Amino acid sequence: MARQALLVSPELCIGCRGCQTACKEWNHLSVQKTRNTGTFENPPDLSRTAYNRIRFIEMPTEGGPRWMFVSQRCMHCGDAPCMTICPSAGAIFRTKEGAVAFNRDKCIGCRLCSSACPFGLVRFDEKNRISKCHMCSDRIASGLSPACAKTCPTGALKFGDRNSMISLARTAGYNKLYGEEDLAGLSVLYAFKESPKVYGLKENPAMPETLVFWNEILKPLAYAGFGLAVGASLLHYLAIGPKREEEETRHE
Repeated sequence: MARQALLVSPELCIGCRGCQTACKEWNHLSVQKTRNTGTFENPPDLSRTAYNRIRFIEMPTEGGPRWMFVSQRCMHCGDAPCMTICPSAGAIFRTKEGAVAFNRDKCIGCRLCSSACPFGLVRFDEKNRISKCHMCSDRIASGLSPACAKTCPTGALKFGDRNSMISLARTAGYNKLYGEEDLAGLSVLYAFKESPKVYGLKENPAMPETLVFWNEILKPLAYAGFGLAVGASLLHYLAIGPKREEEETRHE
């Protein structure tokens, strides 16, 4: 199956947050108690009970404040740092549609995925297991759209073949899409009219350098060292261990 993707168009979003409600309903996510902090934005952040949210960005202009509403969720990177760094096989995996999904039962709670995510979007549940948007992997596997895109009343969220989403954005006048090439291409593409920084996203996202060093140099050395230690212990046991036990038994 061709890779699927979400196309996010902030200029079309009206901030209704129907996508948030649809996500909670489909994924059986509980409510989250919040308090007013002087903004219309709610909830204040992604969490174990909020896989996606709408960020409210207020920008002052000569004609008064300008509002922008930006959908925030896992980006489903083509080259996902969270998958690369995860030490537990199968805890984070990619579906054939391109979604970066997870298996809580295999998560060991090390939180390396959170440190590796260039966007800071990974969250954890009450048992310290990964909890994030999985692009409704159960729905898209059955040929359905993610709940958020299905609910969006203005077309700010569209879902389909990734190449088709890119062509759709081109036709609408967006010459460059955020995430089109970053990290081997994101499966959540943003149609921006201005700089990504205006929308609260960083240019050229990548895994932090410290984790690249760990993953490419220190981790292989650690595995090699562990293997040598196990081999040395086994060799010691076979060559020396049993003889010493026999000698100690005779002396007693």
